[in-house]
Amino acid sequence: MAYKPRWIYWKQTFRSKFQAGCLKAKLEENWHNGYEIGPFVEIRKLKTNKYVVRYTYDEA
Repeated sequence: MAYKPRWIYWKQTFRSKFQAGCLKAKLEENWHNGYEIGPFVEIRKLKTNKYVVRYTYDEA
């Protein structure tokens, strides 16, 4: 059976992809020196031409 990740959405939407990218970098950096496996972070464009950031991590 294939593993389906559980996505966690950031509560804020962004007007530009640059703003969303800054948050993406910040989320990835938080796990860089940690003990956990880092999250998979993704930027998605909404139909309203805004961007949302979602992330997940390996729970296995």
